[in-house]
Amino acid sequence: MMTTKEQITQELDSLSEADLGQIAEYLAFLKFRSRVKSMPSLDETKLAALYAEFGDEDRGLAEQGMSDYAQSLAEEDAR
Repeated sequence: MMTTKEQITQELDSLSEADLGQIAEYLAFLKFRSRVKSMPSLDETKLAALYAEFGDEDRGLAEQGMSDYAQSLAEEDAR
């Protein structure tokens, strides 16, 4: 009785180059999927705390940037 690896090897030997290319793409996908599964999941509670912690600072920086942007638009319109 052949092992799974031997069966796959036998099947691979009979495939065309185009089919082998598709197999190579599938193998790359399997490797990628295994890496993604091993990534730790994000804790939404911690993300919410970070968002709250930096939210005020982010809004302040955005508003500061908007005044500069509005001034640049006014200068451009004046030309």
